[in-house]
Amino acid sequence: MKLRENDSADNKGSNLEKKKLDWSCSLIVASLVGAFGSSFLYGYNLSVVNAPTPYIKAFYNESWERRHGHPIDSDTLTLLWSVTVSIFAIGGLVGTFLVKVIGKFLGRKNTLLVNNGFGIFAALLMACSLPAGALEMLIVGRFIMGVDGGIALSALPMYLSEISPKEMRGSLGQVTAIFICIGVFAGQLLGLPELLGKESTWPYLFGVIVIPALVQLVSLPFLPKSPHYLLLEKHDQEGAEKAFRTFLGKEDVSREMQEVLAESRVQRNIRLVSVLELLRSPFVRWQLITAVISMACYQLSGLNAIWFYTNSIFGKAGITPEKIPYITLSTGGIETLAAVFSGLVIERMGRRPLLIGGFGLMALFFGILTITLMLQDHAPWIPYLSILCILAIIAAFCSGPGGIPFILTSEFFQQAQRPAAFTVVGTVNWLSNFTIGLLFPFIQQSLDTYCFLVFAAVCFAGALYLYFVLPETKNRTHAEISQAFAKRNKAYPPEGKTDSAVTDDKMNIQLEPDSSSALEN
Repeated sequence: MKLRENDSADNKGSNLEKKKLDWSCSLIVASLVGAFGSSFLYGYNLSVVNAPTPYIKAFYNESWERRHGHPIDSDTLTLLWSVTVSIFAIGGLVGTFLVKVIGKFLGRKNTLLVNNGFGIFAALLMACSLPAGALEMLIVGRFIMGVDGGIALSALPMYLSEISPKEMRGSLGQVTAIFICIGVFAGQLLGLPELLGKESTWPYLFGVIVIPALVQLVSLPFLPKSPHYLLLEKHDQEGAEKAFRTFLGKEDVSREMQEVLAESRVQRNIRLVSVLELLRSPFVRWQLITAVISMACYQLSGLNAIWFYTNSIFGKAGITPEKIPYITLSTGGIETLAAVFSGLVIERMGRRPLLIGGFGLMALFFGILTITLMLQDHAPWIPYLSILCILAIIAAFCSGPGGIPFILTSEFFQQAQRPAAFTVVGTVNWLSNFTIGLLFPFIQQSLDTYCFLVFAAVCFAGALYLYFVLPETKNRTHAEISQAFAKRNKAYPPEGKTDSAVTDDKMNIQLEPDSSSALEN
């Protein structure tokens, strides 16, 4: 009995120590610095073009008239502006394809560092476009900024997933979504007329992009590379152990080392899987389909349509045009709070409830919003109900669908498959982004307020699919997640055949003296 009590006390002590050590300073700094220089810039560039729109169009007109001797016609101006906005998504698509090439040679951390070069170059181009009188500089800068976003939204989730223990993978993964929301809010805030949203200062809105990029560039080199990358791709066991100790804040990392080795079927001669090989693999077919559908719903869920209607709905509610930009800040604040809430509860509630519930609530509130927009002239209080629906849709999106698709892509695939998986899922992400930007004006023109029913149908279909197909991935290893999908794939991963190889590799790991007892236990 005494022995059991002692063992129980030791286990409790180790659990308490584990909880204390999980959130190490290095882990927090890596997630904050990584997200600030990556997903923050993506969110910032989504919203930063809204406030200076009239000034940028005036700049385009002046540049055109100076070159051609006559003002630009309205159709050409509309085309130039559409290209300026949508080319960000084209750049993102290019960046998605570059991730696998750059990441293969440099790893996750160095890919993020190199990516800062794109961000700084784009910021300088866009900030100098007005003094240089060259509208092409702004358009090219937006494209390069899209490349930066495409690389960031693939490399960052992989890096955060690989440096975190599985017990915190969801919370740390939500940092990507939280900083996207903070970036959107920052773009809205700096775009106010009292700050940088004026005719003389709008280039500085793009120039401040340099700051997050420089912060990441000078901070990230002091942090270790991904231990998964070091162990499985570079076969650097000592470096991987040191990285785990730094990120986890503890000396005994034998369990984490074993989990990394068990993640791959071929431990010593790991080779990156190509996109074609991934598409043909029967072992990950439904994982890939689920990741693609969740990412497509992420972009096609209609949040961009909400931004289109926000100003008109606020105007109908009696808010003066001068106050609308300040009221719009509430939407950015709701986004950020909902994303933080999701990060706090994701390890308690799991991925399934937040993702399915988020899409389900969005479908519900899109339906209510359609009704309130149809009836908003019938009573003075109805426009306020429309505003509540908008805030509810934003909160539902950011509480789950806004970040979990990135986490699922990291969790579904093993080390050798992740770059190819992020290439496929990232391509769907950016193509969906471009498609909704291209088609939404026509959908809105044809259906008017009924356009929200299209998005309600997308959200409902996504929630229905995920309810029947998506397993809970909270606190599960890659092997356990693969087994959950195996019956649906009708192909069981050949992990049983490699158990002995994995065991041999585990035994070959040179552990610290204090780690051997943990392994034996």
